[in-house]
Amino acid sequence: MPRFASSDGLSLYYTDEGDGLPVICLSGLTRNGSDFDYAMPALQGCRVIRPDYRGRGQSDWAEDFMTYSVPREAQDVLELMDHLGLEAAAFLGTSRGGLIALTLGAMARDRMLGVCFVDIGPVIETAGLEVVVTFVGLNPVWKTLDEAQHIIGTRMAGFANVPDSRWREEVEHHFIEVEGGLTINYDPKLRDAVLATFDPKAEAPDLWPFYDGLAGMPLAAIRGANSDLMSADTLDEMAQRQPLIAATVPDRGHVPFLDEPESVAALRQWIADMERRT
Repeated sequence: MPRFASSDGLSLYYTDEGDGLPVICLSGLTRNGSDFDYAMPALQGCRVIRPDYRGRGQSDWAEDFMTYSVPREAQDVLELMDHLGLEAAAFLGTSRGGLIALTLGAMARDRMLGVCFVDIGPVIETAGLEVVVTFVGLNPVWKTLDEAQHIIGTRMAGFANVPDSRWREEVEHHFIEVEGGLTINYDPKLRDAVLATFDPKAEAPDLWPFYDGLAGMPLAAIRGANSDLMSADTLDEMAQRQPLIAATVPDRGHVPFLDEPESVAALRQWIADMERRT
């Protein structure tokens, strides 16, 4: 299995497939590289690199849960690039992955070819964050994958016209069936890291300067029409501040699967823009 050692001694997993423009796929808070399975056809012709963050998927868990932070995870991405000998790459960031991309812009802008944000932007809706806090780091109450598939398929907010087989794939990607019920496939202490920094009453940090700092590179943003984490106003503001390939996907909440026609079109245009420049 492809792995590399972080500077603080963790063994971190990644996949590296294809040839061409290097695209590093950065997943959501509790997720892993499998999030981008559905995007692979749209990324055909690219070198697609999908890391599992520390504490998630097949990567090591950290002794210090406070290293489950956006800056440390951004540093891990740079160390992966060094490991692979990549001077620069494009970044496809879903949810937390988009925040990591914003942070990379401040840390190492010269190593970025472009960014595509998936259902995330410089303004994060508090209602969506409060939903995340209700489940992060906790094992589901469902006892079997069959039960989880049924309940998620009927209750997933903002989603419609999704086949049952897709929900089955989702639960198999992110839950493990053991005697007595289901467990999450990431470090439960991620919850401690989130709760240590989450305060719904605190003023949110201003991330617009981070976004503005990406000016001049090909940018895209894909939003679920029913998202509770990224508003239509945020997408509009992003497009007003600088050139942006913007797409809104109907019948999707947080986050689109990235195989929808709107997602595929945005990804292919974004890739074509970068290929013309390189």
